[in-house]
Amino acid sequence: MTSARVLDPIDRVTEVLFGLIMVLTFTGSLSVAEAGRDDTRTMLIGALGCNFAWGIIDAVLFLMGGLANKGRTVLALIAARRSASSENAQQIIAEILPAPVAGLIQPAEFALFEQRLRQQPEPAIPGLDGDDWRGALGVFLLVFLSTFPVVIPFIVIGNAALALRVSNAIAIVMLLVTGYSYGRLTGRSAWGWGVGMVLVGLTLAGLTMALGG
Repeated sequence: MTSARVLDPIDRVTEVLFGLIMVLTFTGSLSVAEAGRDDTRTMLIGALGCNFAWGIIDAVLFLMGGLANKGRTVLALIAARRSASSENAQQIIAEILPAPVAGLIQPAEFALFEQRLRQQPEPAIPGLDGDDWRGALGVFLLVFLSTFPVVIPFIVIGNAALALRVSNAIAIVMLLVTGYSYGRLTGRSAWGWGVGMVLVGLTLAGLTMALGG
C-alpha cells in the first residue's frame, strides 16, 4: 500500500456499490402514493444514518483486515526464517506470493530470497500506519457520500413520485458506472458488467427490503 493509492480501485468500486445498495433499500421502501413530508424526512434520516453507521463499521473492518494481512505475511516470513528445512522455508515463501507470480520464480531465486531472509533481523509484527487510517477514512467516505446523489432528489423536488423516478435514474447510472469500472479493472466486459451490476444491485436491494432490511 502506498500513500499515492491508499485504496485499491476495486475496493473503491465495491464500497460505492455497497453504499448504493444500502440507500436503495430506503428509497425503494417509500410509498410515493401515500408519502408525505414526514415520511420523506424519515426516509432521508434513515438512509443517511444507516450509511453513516455502515461507513464506520466498514472502515473498522478495513482496519482489521489490513492488520490481519500484515500480521499473516510477517508471521509467514518468521516461520520461513526459523524453518530448519530450506525446502519448507521456500514453500512458505512461495505461499505468500500470488500463484501466477510464484510460478514465474525459479528454485534458485527462491533459494536466494531465503538466504537473504535468514541474514536479516527477525521482523516485528507491524501495526497500523497512516495509510491504513487514510484508507479507513476513504472507505467511510465512499459508503457515506454515495448516499447523497440518490437522496438529493427528495430534498430538492417536492413531488415524491417525481423525486423517486429521478433518484432511481441516478442510482441506475451509478450502478452502471460502477459495474463498467469493475469490468475494466478486472479485464472483463465493461458494458456486460455495467448492465450486470445494475441488475445485481437492484436485485440485492429488493431482497434486502423483502427480508425486512
